[in-house]
Order: sequence, then C-alpha cells, then structure tokens
Amino acid sequence: MEKISFIKMSGAGNDFVFIDKNINPFLVLNDKVIQKLCDRRNGIGADGVITISNSVDYDFEMEYFNADGSTGSLCGNGARCAIKFAESSNRIKNKKTYFLSNAVSYTGEVLDENVMKFDFNPPAKLKFNFKVKAGNQLINACFADTGSPHVVIKIEDVLRNPKDLNSNYNEIDKFPVFELGREIRYLKEFSPGGTNVNFIKIVDSKIYIRTYERGVEDETLACGTGATAAAIISHIADKLEAPITLISRGLDELKVNFNIENQKINNVSLTGPAKIIYSGEIYI
Repeated sequence: MEKISFIKMSGAGNDFVFIDKNINPFLVLNDKVIQKLCDRRNGIGADGVITISNSVDYDFEMEYFNADGSTGSLCGNGARCAIKFAESSNRIKNKKTYFLSNAVSYTGEVLDENVMKFDFNPPAKLKFNFKVKAGNQLINACFADTGSPHVVIKIEDVLRNPKDLNSNYNEIDKFPVFELGREIRYLKEFSPGGTNVNFIKIVDSKIYIRTYERGVEDETLACGTGATAAAIISHIADKLEAPITLISRGLDELKVNFNIENQKINNVSLTGPAKIIYSGEIYI
C-alpha cells in the first residue's frame, strides 16, 4: 500500500487530482491507479489526473491523464490549473510561464489570484457543415482539433422526432447531452480515437455550452479545448467577435480570444477560473 499526497483543483468545474512528483518521487501511475484516484465514490473523484514535475528548459512539465487512464491529448482547463499549481509551488518566477504538456510546449499567464490564461497552439483541423447520424436522424455538425478532437453541434440543428415534440430541446439545460454525446463520440468516422462532443446555444453573443468528454465518458462541468473549438467555429460560422464568452455547464465563464490573419488562426487563448479546492493523502 502506497501513500500519495495530492491537491484537488478545479478549472471552471472541470476537476483534477494534481500530484507533485517532487513530493511523490516513487509514484508509478497506471490505468488502475488513475481510475481509483478519479472514482467519485471509492477514491478522490475527478475528471482526470495531472502530474507536475521540474524541467531543465521549462518552468515545469505536466502530464495529463483522463479518468479512464488514457492520455495523449491536451486539456485546456487542466493546463490553466497547472499554471495555478506551478505558481503556488514557486515554479513560476513571474506571472508568465513556459511549460510542457504531454511533451508539447505552451505558454500561459497568471492574471489574478484565481484567474489563469492558457495559450493554445493554432487548431490543427477545421471542418464545417457535415452530417452525423445519431438519435435516428442526421444532424449538422462542425469539427475542430484544438489539441483534442471536438465535434460542435448547435442544439437547434438537432431535429426533433414526432415522439419528442413535447421535449424542449431549445433549452440547453434540458438537452440530452449524455445520450447523443455518447453515441456521436463512438461514430466510425471519428475512429480510432473517437471524439469529444459539444452542444451549444448562442444567446446575446454568448455561447452556452455542454460537453460530453471522451476518457471521462460522461458530461463534465466544463471543457477548455471544447470551449475553444466552439468559439472558433462560432466566429467563422456565426460571426461572433473575439474575445468570445462561453457559459459552462457549471455556470462559470470562460473567455476565448484569437485573431485571424491571412486565413490563419493565431494567438488563441483561454481565460477563466482555476483554484485549489483542498489537499490530502490517499492510500493506494
């Protein structure tokens, strides 16, 4: 049995177990350990696990794992929490930071005590106005890879079947995110890795967003890479002007900023709350 010291953090409701490798030098993470830590009944409970370690060439290095133990993709809210963690552990000498996330370099900035800005690399892929089949219907969708793959769907583009006419799908808080998200996540056109699925509604130039996350295999209270994908797609498709405000499932605000020059998207950033919830120890 091994004792692990950890810090629980939240980025707009997207929650993570942080483990400092300086404090836990002999820790070996595997799928079973990660799933135990993220278990909301028999563990700590979280959407993912993030380790922080020192680096010779960077302020710090983070490694992100989904709740099921999978890794390899970017987590925007996790990166913002990592910036807060690095500041609190004195790894950041000034407000700006240069770090690695899953072996890719990024920058970020501490704006306030609990407000962090994370700078994305430009999106790798963008695709507009294609159809996905889910819920026994064809649904208009868009796609962006912002470090993680994301399908973005307007809830008004989900056609209601006759049996569903009494359902108010126009209210995003009543939208069947889990059912449709889980189905789209595993569609063959997104294989082999699958995709995250975001459902949005634009109201008064703000985007209300709900996300089904792969690796968590459920809806999360916020998703940073999903918010960024939705903002970029809504700018191009619906002419929303950056910076764009998004309202997460947990009702926190995230702001996505960027600029487009010569049809290239640059200077993409995600700003929002990131805070330490508590620290503790757990035996594995």
